Amino acid sequence: MSRFFYNDRQQLISDAIEGIIISSCHHNLTRLDIDPAIRVVARSDWDKSQVAVISGGGSGHEPAHAGFVGKGMLTAAVCGDLFASPSVDAVFNTIMAVTGPAGCLLIVKNYTGDRLNFGLAAEKAKKAGLKVEMVIVGDDIALPDNKQPRGIAGTVMVHKIVGHAAEQGLALNEVFEVAKQACASIFSIGVAMQTCHLPDSSGDDERIKSGQVELGLGIHGEPGAITVDTQNSTEVIAMMVERLRKATGNEAPLAVLINNLGGTSALEMALLAKTLFASELAAQIQYLIGPADLVTALDMKGFSLSAIKLTPEFITALSSEVETSGWQPLVKYRPVTSQKVTLIHDEVKVTPSENAQVKAWVASVTQSLISHEAYLNELDAKVGDGDTGSTFAEGARDIASLSDQGQLPLNDTAALLERVGERLATVMGGSSGVLMSIFFTAAGQKIRDKAPLAEALLAGLEQMKHYGGAQPGDRTMIDALQPALEALKTGSLSAAAVAAEKGAQATASMQKAGAGRSSYVNSKNLDGVVDPGAAAVAGVFADLAK
Repeated sequence: MSRFFYNDRQQLISDAIEGIIISSCHHNLTRLDIDPAIRVVARSDWDKSQVAVISGGGSGHEPAHAGFVGKGMLTAAVCGDLFASPSVDAVFNTIMAVTGPAGCLLIVKNYTGDRLNFGLAAEKAKKAGLKVEMVIVGDDIALPDNKQPRGIAGTVMVHKIVGHAAEQGLALNEVFEVAKQACASIFSIGVAMQTCHLPDSSGDDERIKSGQVELGLGIHGEPGAITVDTQNSTEVIAMMVERLRKATGNEAPLAVLINNLGGTSALEMALLAKTLFASELAAQIQYLIGPADLVTALDMKGFSLSAIKLTPEFITALSSEVETSGWQPLVKYRPVTSQKVTLIHDEVKVTPSENAQVKAWVASVTQSLISHEAYLNELDAKVGDGDTGSTFAEGARDIASLSDQGQLPLNDTAALLERVGERLATVMGGSSGVLMSIFFTAAGQKIRDKAPLAEALLAGLEQMKHYGGAQPGDRTMIDALQPALEALKTGSLSAAAVAAEKGAQATASMQKAGAGRSSYVNSKNLDGVVDPGAAAVAGVFADLAK
């Protein structure tokens, strides 16, 4: 089963290239119209008096390589099919199209197809009278005994350094020397917990087991060096840093590129950046590039680190401005700063007081919710996540305890409602605690404005509806609470209890919930089941009326 959005598989790369050109913020890209099988993105503002810088390879690594075409980086990118090198003809025609008397430099990742196809194209271009040089990037250090290390995300830093040199008007031999120095100074290693998925297959999801990562996974999904039984970010970064330090030495100042291999969330990438700066490499890191998508492997769930041993010239080159969509600016590393702000406590200040009638009402309400805990959980298990009874009981126990200890302002209605609202926001979980806190707090404020109790409670209900979004008929506690409070305006608790029970029972025939977790439940599961919040309200008023 494919996990890929596309219309026509044969046109996938061509369609993607057009999307890259259309969305370029600098409006400086064009597609070379050579042959339908040749897909090349080039600078539309190119001056052939400068050394051309050409790169490319298989698609699927976006923004590489087309995303790095523009002033200060690549002159052109030759795009092959997914994970497949572009043809000799494609590379040769690109060289011929963009190269002037100053010549061109090819930047090639160290894969057999790319080396051969770019190499043969270079020889053909030389035969045609052009000046051409080629560098091969092999920055991957995951397989230390490999005589042909792969070219991975560090290639982008070569693009940037070489592009800067060409933009300064250096001669081809000078640009070539800069490229060789850059290639010798960059070291990369990647890790993944899941390989990539091609349009024509679901990918090898079984190779890397749950809880494991593969160190040194290739950017085409090639197996890595080792599989490790951890996904802990600190442990994974430590393994990568250990290998990078062996390559860079322990003293060299570094810039580190943090590359998303395509399927890692922005949250995780930010965490990895923080983890990197808590590692043993931190003391050497002067600059950071990313974290960002730079050289991806379709949707691979992983990332790579690329370190470059810095020189003043490299810093200048990496810092220079470019007009490309894919490059990320070089960021000078600075420790995290914090600004001290005094914590504000909005605790309600109350003076405890006694009122026998109010104390009895508080006891009735809290005992009702505690005694109905199991029943309400049972109802909620049918239409929600099964915790409504426990949530209400938790709040009720806290208020009951405060009352028993004589810590409530029972003779000050406004202060009592506000204190209850404050406590429920603290001790009740989820949205219920916040909603009930809004209800009681707003009602308490209305009491301070000399409103009668029933009117104040209805004002609190209006604020609950305003912030919570539910209305009568949405199959929530409001379907019982609103009619009960409206009936309470007559002064009769019995009338309020009858209205609450009628409202609660009506929820059992409501086929669709408009708010709360029940809104995600199929109507078949709701049929005949009273909303647990409405049932809680009905139970409270029934016990108060006794």
